[in-house]
Amino acid sequence: MSEGVIVNGILKKIPYRRCVRCISDTTCPGITFDNNGVCNFCHLHDKWCRMYPNDERGQQIWNNTLKKIKRDGRGKKYDCIVGISGGRDSSYVLHLAVTKYQLRPLAVHFNDGFDNPVAGENMVNITRKLGVDLRTITSDWREAKDLKISFLKASVPDLNQGTDVGIAAACYGVACKEGLKHIIYGQSFRTEGIKPISWAYMVGDYLNDVQNKFGTVKLRPWKPEDPNYHFGWKQLFYYSFIKGIRAYSPLYYEKYIRREAEEILKREYNWVYPGAHYYDDLYWSLITYVHRVKFNIDFRLNAYSALIRDGQMDRDWALEAVKKPYVMEDPRIIDLCLKRLAVSREDFEAWLRLPPKTFRDYNTGYSLMWRLRPLIKLISKLGFFPEIVYDKYFLCGE
Repeated sequence: MSEGVIVNGILKKIPYRRCVRCISDTTCPGITFDNNGVCNFCHLHDKWCRMYPNDERGQQIWNNTLKKIKRDGRGKKYDCIVGISGGRDSSYVLHLAVTKYQLRPLAVHFNDGFDNPVAGENMVNITRKLGVDLRTITSDWREAKDLKISFLKASVPDLNQGTDVGIAAACYGVACKEGLKHIIYGQSFRTEGIKPISWAYMVGDYLNDVQNKFGTVKLRPWKPEDPNYHFGWKQLFYYSFIKGIRAYSPLYYEKYIRREAEEILKREYNWVYPGAHYYDDLYWSLITYVHRVKFNIDFRLNAYSALIRDGQMDRDWALEAVKKPYVMEDPRIIDLCLKRLAVSREDFEAWLRLPPKTFRDYNTGYSLMWRLRPLIKLISKLGFFPEIVYDKYFLCGE
């Protein structure tokens, strides 16, 4: 037995253990194991597979949703928003939206200054070939830059909070402006996995608290059609309940095989793999480095585990792969990111030495959410947001 395990950058006096089915281990906060050595994330994956079947039943569920999207879009130039980054998942969803689902989407991209040029070319190629309008929402560089520095100072793993909130806000803001009620995004738990809540807590209230504590730039105020970086619980309530906007991931219902999707994208749209998952955003190179050296976090544990569960990756291969730093952790790109932020290596290293924290150390509204779990569960069952969201926030914690 080892002396302990580093979890979120803190040494815990727990024995090291790895799931016998996937490759998730005790470096993942909140992991537990049944009597057979299978982890709770595997069981949650199986639950979601039952909730979102990707067989004929799932196709029927999704077809019913498509009917509503098309009905609500009658008489409008577009019937939905498709969030796009130029990566594999979002590009493939845009392909499906037009060629399989016969939708009339508006592609929306959020750019906060760290776009991978390869992904940019991918977006241009696929939207042109499909005849889809592409609208890019570009953040104020002063705000985007200051947010990234604020989260480095906050000493938390959620270093892409600004981009994640910005993407959601951009899609909902454009939907509001265009009078659209449906947003489609490219995400699949079968290929991306299930992250512990302390690795993936995404709420605008959290962003605003960190920025208020560490930032030097005041964020522009919220406007319904131009939310900027404001996408907290109040904004979500407005868009969901007042404007009636819903978000969906059709990949939950598709037999989504990444290798096959790549072949289609390359053949039809000259799509080029950005180099790694999430690498449509170059800032992930710096994030991956910080995760490894400060927090002992490796997102491959989640992504590879998902692919193993879905039969798309060999477990032995994955175990060998995670022994080495991820290819996305490129020193040249890390230096580029620091230069773009105008941050010295000395300051960066000093922030790395700060005591590790998580979202729980900030004002995020999570304690209130926890007390309102029954109400939130009811709202999810009524369809105001996917039921899977409830599980992500309340069944993936420590």
